[in-house]
Amino acid sequence: MGDQQGNSTASRDIAHYLHPYTNLKTHQEEGPLVITRGEGVHVFDEDGKAYLEGMSGLWCTALGFGEKRLIETATKAMEKLSFYHGFGGRVSDVSVDLAEKLISIAPVPMSKIFFANSGSEANDTVVKLVTYYNNAKGRRLKKKIISREKAYHGVTVASASLTGLPNNHRDFDLPIAGILHTDCPHYYRNALPGESEEEFATRLADNLDRLIREEGPDTVAAFIAEPVMGAGGVITPPATYFEKIQKVLKTHDVLFIADEVICGFGRTGNLWGSQTYDLKPDMLTTAKALSSAYVPISAVMINEDVFQALVTESEKIGIFGHGFTYSGHPVACAVALEAINIYQERNIVDHIQTVAGPLMQNGLKSFADHPFVGEVRGVGLVAAVEIVKDKQSKAAFDPKLGVGPKLVKFAQEEGLIIRALGDSVAFSPPLVINQAQVEEMLEKFSRALDQTTEWIREL
Repeated sequence: MGDQQGNSTASRDIAHYLHPYTNLKTHQEEGPLVITRGEGVHVFDEDGKAYLEGMSGLWCTALGFGEKRLIETATKAMEKLSFYHGFGGRVSDVSVDLAEKLISIAPVPMSKIFFANSGSEANDTVVKLVTYYNNAKGRRLKKKIISREKAYHGVTVASASLTGLPNNHRDFDLPIAGILHTDCPHYYRNALPGESEEEFATRLADNLDRLIREEGPDTVAAFIAEPVMGAGGVITPPATYFEKIQKVLKTHDVLFIADEVICGFGRTGNLWGSQTYDLKPDMLTTAKALSSAYVPISAVMINEDVFQALVTESEKIGIFGHGFTYSGHPVACAVALEAINIYQERNIVDHIQTVAGPLMQNGLKSFADHPFVGEVRGVGLVAAVEIVKDKQSKAAFDPKLGVGPKLVKFAQEEGLIIRALGDSVAFSPPLVINQAQVEEMLEKFSRALDQTTEWIREL
């Protein structure tokens, strides 16, 4: 357990900090990587070693570390109004400003913004809004929400139920009732032999249509999807997928919720993933890059139809009984507003489309012929490299070997932080990464892949 008195940072961490998404038993033996500071696209551990942060922390530190404008904005905002809330019709001025800004840049017409503090809270809120909405419309049975296998939507009781990853459900007794899951749109893994992307998309849309009909269209309220699936393996949608899915939703009067927690603010090469894939959501959730992760904040966008239903039901009840103490926290809103200003002033989307995105995507595709690389996939500045035992059959390694985590460990030794999602290794560097830094990332990954190859061949 280390020194219980806490004579070192690492011992304090092991003794008292409960690590999320960590094998707690293994961690007791290996200990943590303690990060003490960050600068640009790099972070530094307690020994001073530099790491290129190839995951932007957790898909989120879009403007890199130490952005002075955000630090100064947070300081000034805290001095001006350290806290205020939105309960009972009160509000801080900067919360209104951010809401107006988000409405002005939304990918489709939206009416109102609800603020929360994380992507999980935003998606948890959506579950409640879907229920409230249909009760307002007198559709007491229309409450089920369909997500997808391998989706990631958060870790609260409701949002973890939307998540389609088994380890987020096991022994938490999830998912809760009313949450359904349909096919994961991973063409490489799930297409039938000889099936084109368009045929695969048609089959998945037909399966969704069948699921809704079997459950009863009068019971299915909403469908939620990430434009690009993040924690499920960086899975990009096959050609025509969302076009066909949205037709099914319209047929059955099912709300479409776009989870833009990872994809929003440029990650896919457009300001919104919904623009990249022509999505027309009724509700949209966003977080992470909203403030470049400098201060916790998330947002739910709703269209006018949804808003009017909320008005009707709150009038009947006497109150809209939902909200968080820190909803629309003025410091978080000020930082988010400044982050959006920076994205626009520095033409971050153009940088991703013309410089950083092509460099990273083409660079990673150069590993496609590697004997243990099954697929390289991605868009904009998000990608994954899937490691396989056999390229021809697509056979995976035994999960107990931990090939993906081993590759990530080798990368960390090389000074690169990336993330293992099973045996798919994810990349999501800060959006401000430059050409030299992309090349640095690729070189470090190449060396780590070489080490992994040697390790595999010695098994």
